[in-house]
Amino acid sequence: MNTQIDFEQLAHVMGDGVVISDASGKIVFWNQAAERIFGYSASEAMGKSLDMITPERFRERHWEGYTKSMQTGITRYGSTLLNVPALHKEGKALSIAFTVAILTNNDGMAQGIAAVVRDDTERFLTDRTMKMRIAELEAKT
Repeated sequence: MNTQIDFEQLAHVMGDGVVISDASGKIVFWNQAAERIFGYSASEAMGKSLDMITPERFRERHWEGYTKSMQTGITRYGSTLLNVPALHKEGKALSIAFTVAILTNNDGMAQGIAAVVRDDTERFLTDRTMKMRIAELEAKT
C-alpha cells in the first residue's frame, strides 16, 4: 500500500500549534491551533515578525539565537522541549512549550524554523502556586 501523506494538511489539523518562519523571522505558516493559542488568525499572522508573540524583554536574546541559527544551520536546542513566556493577541502572558527544527533548502542552507507549540500556561501557573505553597510551609517549620 503506497499512501502519500499531505504534510501541509497534517500541520493544519494538528492539535498543537505549528508556526513556521522564514530566515528573517517572518511568519510563513500558522495553523488553527496557533490561532487558538495566540489569538491571531492566520491572515493576521502571515508575513508578520515573531515579535508579535515574543515578550519585549526577551526579543533581543531571541533574535541573537535566531540569527545565529540561520547563519550556522544549527540550533543548540535540537529536540529539547523549550518552555518560554509568550504573548497572546489580547496582551495576556502565556507560557508555551515547544520544539524547533531548522528547515533547509536543497543546498543545506537554513531558510527557516518550524516550531510545534503547546500552551503550557495552566501547568506553569499550577507549578508556580505549588512551589510558593511549599516555600510557605517550609518557612513555618
